[in-house]
Amino acid sequence: MKKILFFTLLLLGFAARADAQTTILDGQVTVRSVDLARNDNNLFVRMFLDVDKLDLKSNLEVILTPELRDMEGNIRKLPEIWVVGRNRYYYRMRNDSVAESRYFFRRKGTSTILYETSLPYEAWMRQADLMINEDVCGCGKLLLSDDDMLVGSFVPPLVYVAPPIEAVKTRSISGSAFIDFPVSQTVIYPEYRDNPAELEKIHRTIDVVKSDPDTRITAISIKGFASPESPYDNNTRLAKGRTQALKEYVQELYDFPSEIFTTSYEPEDWEGLEKYVRASDLEDKEEILTWIAKEMDPDKKEWMIKSRHPESYAFLLRECYPALRHSDYTVEYVIRSYTDVEEMKRILETSPGKLSLSEIYRIASTYEPGSDEYNDLIEIMVHLYPADEGANLNAANAAMAQGDLKAARKYLAKAGTTPEAEYARGVLLALEGNYEAARPLVVKAGEAGVQEAVECLKRMDRVSKD
Repeated sequence: MKKILFFTLLLLGFAARADAQTTILDGQVTVRSVDLARNDNNLFVRMFLDVDKLDLKSNLEVILTPELRDMEGNIRKLPEIWVVGRNRYYYRMRNDSVAESRYFFRRKGTSTILYETSLPYEAWMRQADLMINEDVCGCGKLLLSDDDMLVGSFVPPLVYVAPPIEAVKTRSISGSAFIDFPVSQTVIYPEYRDNPAELEKIHRTIDVVKSDPDTRITAISIKGFASPESPYDNNTRLAKGRTQALKEYVQELYDFPSEIFTTSYEPEDWEGLEKYVRASDLEDKEEILTWIAKEMDPDKKEWMIKSRHPESYAFLLRECYPALRHSDYTVEYVIRSYTDVEEMKRILETSPGKLSLSEIYRIASTYEPGSDEYNDLIEIMVHLYPADEGANLNAANAAMAQGDLKAARKYLAKAGTTPEAEYARGVLLALEGNYEAARPLVVKAGEAGVQEAVECLKRMDRVSKD
């Protein structure tokens, strides 16, 4: 009997194919066009065996037994393929039920065998090898060839990381309101000019959080800005007074305790002016930007722009300055934690932002890694928390599992430098075929405690040897 590694399953998505061909039985049989596909419950195997070069004596038979085998010792034998000589064929037909097998052939007159079978899918098969056992018998002789791997693909064990549990789920929502005040006044008139629409922005922000039974507002911050025209001292008075007026308006409207508020102000929003000018088509914008950047008295700075660039200043006064008079606000709140997975799934459908990374990961853990559901949840996690290193690492793993190495590299750029992240970078290099560069990263990760590195190195050795 001879065990030959023929093809490593690429069940990282739902299908795999080996277009290359290989030979067994000392080159007498060619196996080609191996296809594997998977749905939720079944694994399908399909391949062609060319046997026209098989030199088989009349009283001999060849038994080829495909099987799935992983490195943990799991084995699943598939239906056998029998190719028999003339005398053996008639003997089996008369005396053995194997003659009724779907894969029972007389050598003479058979050149190509189409092998198709299916079996219940199990999770361990995702990283299994497809092998063929060769057994040539009938006269007590066992024909063997060497034990080299013929065809292999690198399928690494991937390491997903569980996010830390968030003890307190603190979130915030921010916005800007452009409250209109009569000239030089600091009193809010709710019906004045565009104030109804601008105040409604603040109402909506607070109401969305306040009306949710799962959330509790913990802090509200307000920062007021004035535009650069008129004396700086007066702008300081206006920015400070108008910020305080908005704070009192919100506090009275919702009966919030005073201690949850923090206020600050910026007498003149030069940063906002600089952004507007830089994005504008003003002919003299470079000169204006130079003046804006100067460290000098704000009133003198404004005068230099006004006197040296009167047309552009008039344009800015009309088109830009009104937007520089604004109040930025942030509402901070906490969200209760969820413990029931089914409830988490319902929340995910309606308000995914209320779930922490660890809660979404708990949902993902109810699905098989590599499944559509699992990958979708990994993608949701990195979309909701794009700066999180763990979310990017998991997204990189999911991308590698699906063969999207370009996306994996993008995610790994933001995955940090943990041993798991360095291991994933080594895996990516190996998947790209650069085993030499991959090895030091995988070895280092193993030394740092990534247990999967040992098996990864074995698989790299096995495939790179081929």
